[in-house]
Amino acid sequence: MRKADLVNTIAEKTGVPKVDVLVALETFFSEVKDTLTGGENVYIRGFGSFVIKKRAKKIGRHIKKNVALEIPEHYIPSFKPAKVFMDQVKGNVSALPDEETA
Repeated sequence: MRKADLVNTIAEKTGVPKVDVLVALETFFSEVKDTLTGGENVYIRGFGSFVIKKRAKKIGRHIKKNVALEIPEHYIPSFKPAKVFMDQVKGNVSALPDEETA
């Protein structure tokens, strides 16, 4: 499902115009990004948590040049689904469809 499909589905189920649903969805994404950028986590009960994870400094390799590189410590966004969400998906997904071509 893509963002446009999600907007269409929400608009159909709620009766809210697609434009308003799109604005609400974009605002949600923006707020999650801004909150994570500010160093705070976002917790949504029954759905999951958007958290910041710290990656330690490590040594990597540039394969073409055969050179060791130091990758500095950095932070990455991560999503941890709630137990209720995971249980629902585990119990209801029978077979995944073939991957869509983009």
